[in-house]
Amino acid sequence: MPYRILIVAPSWIGDTIMMQPLLMRLKARRPEAEIHVLAPAWSAPLLARMPEVAASIENPFAHGQFDWAGRRALGRRLSAADFQAAYVLPNSWKSALVPFFAKIPKRTGYHGEARYFLLNDRHRFDAAAIPRLVDRYAALAGPPDGPTPNPRLASTAEQQRAARIALGLPIEVAPLVFCPGAEYGPAKRWPARHFAALARKVSRGETPHAGPIWAVGGPKDAEAGAEIERLSDGAARNLCGRTTLEQVIDLIAGARAVVSNDSGLMHVAAALDRPMAAIYGSSSPAYTPPLSPHAKIISLGLECSPCFKRECPLGHLDCLNQLPPERVLAALANHA
Repeated sequence: MPYRILIVAPSWIGDTIMMQPLLMRLKARRPEAEIHVLAPAWSAPLLARMPEVAASIENPFAHGQFDWAGRRALGRRLSAADFQAAYVLPNSWKSALVPFFAKIPKRTGYHGEARYFLLNDRHRFDAAAIPRLVDRYAALAGPPDGPTPNPRLASTAEQQRAARIALGLPIEVAPLVFCPGAEYGPAKRWPARHFAALARKVSRGETPHAGPIWAVGGPKDAEAGAEIERLSDGAARNLCGRTTLEQVIDLIAGARAVVSNDSGLMHVAAALDRPMAAIYGSSSPAYTPPLSPHAKIISLGLECSPCFKRECPLGHLDCLNQLPPERVLAALANHA
């Protein structure tokens, strides 16, 4: 029987990617281990691009949903898989219930919401000493044997070609990809008019990054993508809401460069090691930076930021409204 590990994953794209270095460490220390990840159904295509993951298990519980009976039933079903260890990454009390009901012998996680009997290997951390979320996750594997590795998603040339064929996109070009969304809220979204102005400048040859411009994202980003396409006079093509997550991964993997808000797709681009301009407004790169040496962080560093709010509490959103396209254009030129 192989040594099986269950990971209870977070619910966000970025956090799921920042989980991967923990998996890398676990596999490095026990190469024979099978890592199974309990995660929302949407994350299966993302987990499939992590070579450390043997299998994904659908977590059917919506964010914030308790469902004691459902979690107990799932835990009892998983008990037959004979997991020897579990790592619970969310800090909530309910997220630790499934490994407990599965009777997994070693259940590791941070203390969180007073999870005394649910976890039997509880950790605490000094937020000042470990500011980055990726390091906090990786530390659950035990004392580090070196710097935390960067996440790395897989995308083959065949997968990239298939995504473009399915979407009717040209095969041989290297696009500039825009990621204009941010699930957390408007205070993390660079204005569509700035993306559009940047697209017009690129189309006029004001940067070495010649070629098509594609805006990608989920259905919630479709309106922003359409506005970028309209304001840029068609210089940027809106693909938001028209792609699967798997296709977005492969489109980003084939990009010449990426311009992104602080979002899940920013972390996808970093894990694919694409040259990138990462735009920060209300959030801080000290906590969740893009984990790639090819990412250039762009922020005005105003006194009022980072505020970590979903919407600007002062009503002006200067941290993003006042960040001009020329700043991003300069970052792209440096990546050329």
